[in-house]
Amino acid sequence: MQNPPWESRLLDIAGADNVEQLKSVREKEQQRLESELESASSPDAAVVKLNDLHDILIARALKLAEDDMARSGRGAPPVPYAYMLYGSGGRREQTLHSDQDSGIVYADADNEKEQESNREYFLELAGKAVELLIAIGYPPCEGNVISSNPEWCMPLEGWGRKIDHWFNEPSWENVRYLLIATDGRPVWGDFGLAERLSGRFFGDLNGHPVIARRMMENTLRHKVLVGVFGQLLTERYGEDAGSLDIKYGAYIPMVNAFRLLAVRAGIRETSTLSRIEALRREGLIAEEEAKEASEAFSLFLKLRMLSSVTTENGHLVGTGKIPSSKLTKDIVASLKKALKTGGKIQRKVQKELQDRFGGR
Repeated sequence: MQNPPWESRLLDIAGADNVEQLKSVREKEQQRLESELESASSPDAAVVKLNDLHDILIARALKLAEDDMARSGRGAPPVPYAYMLYGSGGRREQTLHSDQDSGIVYADADNEKEQESNREYFLELAGKAVELLIAIGYPPCEGNVISSNPEWCMPLEGWGRKIDHWFNEPSWENVRYLLIATDGRPVWGDFGLAERLSGRFFGDLNGHPVIARRMMENTLRHKVLVGVFGQLLTERYGEDAGSLDIKYGAYIPMVNAFRLLAVRAGIRETSTLSRIEALRREGLIAEEEAKEASEAFSLFLKLRMLSSVTTENGHLVGTGKIPSSKLTKDIVASLKKALKTGGKIQRKVQKELQDRFGGR
């Protein structure tokens, strides 16, 4: 069903011409969506709205950054480019308090002089965009996966060389970067460039079977927090004692598992729920398995959205943890069932690792 007030508010964002307006709109809309998330039996619609909000805020910030470049005499972008989101942004699974995980891919130059000029332009544009987004309330990625980092702001040819390096030197860090890249999604600019970048990645993956094993090993690093007797494995010590790490103990294990299954099948969807559906359509997971996994993941998404927050460098940041006071009897019962499903998915991936590579 259409939601004229919501669509009207998104149009207001698209017309905002300064940071203060964007920040004000973000705060008001997130308050509305937080209430919607808390009361909804299924969070899917509210999560879609929230990520639509993030997308249009980020896109508007890019337009303002472009305008600022033009006013300062730097002109319009010299070649087409795409602004990429990674992490939860790429998967359209951002929370109310997500940080920036981003990159830029731009078209190749005709000569070395143009290449250097383009590099300087897009790094300057990225710097402006990142600062605008910080002012709106998006802190920078702690791991420096951000468009203002030259390692994540390159022409298509440069990205190709970078991907080749990651594949040819499959260290733990490089495999982590490859996994980050699989979640990449354009939010502004020339989406065709992003598609070409994605094609380069998937083409290389088929020629490097050793990468699949390393990805599996990385995927199994975070275990679902449920004990052998079905009990929740909550934090035992410190100020978080009694809380449940919903991010790394439930959400991330399922993100990792379905990302790997999708990548191995050549599926280019980036959201976890879309990956589950695509795997079902391809007959790679059973109908009932897909249904259980989608229900479990939706619960993890909702709880992650409602996890506690803390303040870091003046920004509200989600901790990814559910405090013990919110672990009601009903939530615990639902969590146990969902975590059991998550454990089954992890064992499925682990069995494939053992069958194919003799891994542990």
